[in-house]
Amino acid sequence: MANYDLLNKQLTSLLANETNTIANFANASALVNQTVDRLNWVGFYLYDRRQKQLKLGPFQGQVACMHIKLGDGVCGQAAQKQQTMVVDDVSQFPGYISCDAAAQSELVIPMITPDGDLFGVFDLDAPVKNRFNSQLVDLLEETAQIISKSID
Repeated sequence: MANYDLLNKQLTSLLANETNTIANFANASALVNQTVDRLNWVGFYLYDRRQKQLKLGPFQGQVACMHIKLGDGVCGQAAQKQQTMVVDDVSQFPGYISCDAAAQSELVIPMITPDGDLFGVFDLDAPVKNRFNSQLVDLLEETAQIISKSID
């Protein structure tokens, strides 16, 4: 397993003194994609309060779904529940939304603003089943917290 000790330190430095949320999300997705092995999609869906749906934000990977209703798929459920969701085998997840046939497992972490509001979700897909063990989930939840602090 790769050594991820520096990921969140690098991310903190990368986001320091930058207030543009889109730029921060773009760089964060690039850094995670470069650092964490066996991923095929890393990115964000941003919450549109008016339409009550998630809209595609900055990402690294294949083309993706552009709109996800709250409660739909892994991303929509994680956003609605405001809880991290780990899916070891996406073929076993009822209502799974497939944007990339290579995805086998998924991790979705809600992005909450410093004020406690849903901003969107941090979505990671892997081309292997059971990719997201508890150690990696803890690391990426910390990553999401660092990114959330940069939301303007």
